[in-house]
Amino acid sequence: MPHPQDRAPAQGREDADGGIWFTIAEAAAFIGGSPQTIYSWERRGHLTNPKQDERGRRIYSQQQIATAHRTARRYDPATRRRVAA
Repeated sequence: MPHPQDRAPAQGREDADGGIWFTIAEAAAFIGGSPQTIYSWERRGHLTNPKQDERGRRIYSQQQIATAHRTARRYDPATRRRVAA
């Protein structure tokens, strides 16, 4: 994963409560990955219960994306090897 300073800032939408919501493309930019990564997290159940924006696209909160990212890293074989060593 690229260093946070090397990534372009991700654009999201802020709701009335101050929460930030991302479409799949925006979430991919937020994590420095590709939309395929987000789709994979959906298939694996790391991302559930999306809301929909005004255009009907699935959107996820910043917290949902961060939690899915941590979960995916925990189950990544390369990460498990580093932790076990």
